[in-house]
Amino acid sequence: MTWNRKHLLDIQSLSAEEIFIVLDTARGFKAVGERAIKTVPALRGKTVVNLFIEPSTRTRISFELAAQRLTADVINFTAEASSLKKGETLKDTARNLEALNADIIIIRHSATGAPHFLSRFLNASVVNAGDGAHEHPTQALLDVFTIREKKGRIEGLNVTILGDILYSRVARSNIWALLKLGAKVTLCGPSTLVPRDFERLGCRITHDVREAIENADIINLLRIQHERQRKTMFPSIGEYASLFGLNRARLALTKPDVLIMHPGPINRGVEIDSSVADCSRSVILEQVTNGLAVRMAVLFLVNGGKGPQEIRA
Repeated sequence: MTWNRKHLLDIQSLSAEEIFIVLDTARGFKAVGERAIKTVPALRGKTVVNLFIEPSTRTRISFELAAQRLTADVINFTAEASSLKKGETLKDTARNLEALNADIIIIRHSATGAPHFLSRFLNASVVNAGDGAHEHPTQALLDVFTIREKKGRIEGLNVTILGDILYSRVARSNIWALLKLGAKVTLCGPSTLVPRDFERLGCRITHDVREAIENADIINLLRIQHERQRKTMFPSIGEYASLFGLNRARLALTKPDVLIMHPGPINRGVEIDSSVADCSRSVILEQVTNGLAVRMAVLFLVNGGKGPQEIRA
């Protein structure tokens, strides 16, 4: 199978085969990143626009560096320094960028569905870098890439996602990717943040941290999405840390080869203790490294690449 999509808008619409194409292509680009000369001319002459209407550090920098490694011209666009502050619509902003011959537009937006909206009328490829509480497809792809790299497989693994599931786009994208690739997914957190509705997707739900982590092969921790919550969903941060934070005592209950993951930014002392975040079982920094390779793969594929067989050193 080869890649035939112009856009990357979500994980939900991808097949398992398409996900594996991204992962295999990313593996090739990770090897490129380990060389002395880390660039390839795959996007030479192309223009990539980072259209970030919602604040970001890691994702924006990762996409920017990925485009530069592929030898593309990169334009960074932020809402605070744009005509959006003067009332220009997102559609007009995107069309003006396309009029400047943008080939790929990477968008992060607080509104669910913004990337899908742009993809309906733009000729440029659209890549979703996070839309509201809907999806964050490249984060899920780099997460499953990391799991596959460390464990050798995804099928049959027990993956626990612990934290704010209700408001997390990372959780949704990870759930879709993991289930499509054959993992068993457990969701855990306060009942107000882990509604039973997620059981319909095929996940197991528990509000007992010990039950969630003791048989897990992977524990993916999520921060509390305060910026998306309309009201306080639990009494206090201290109570959340006490009941659901991953500390040394809880880590001692887990398998000796469990992997600890986190999409960042980390709230140390809340969802995870510093001693756990920095321990040998943590692959949090490896996720960042792998994110660069995955985003290189995504940009390469939406630009017309068919798969790992086309990577040229």
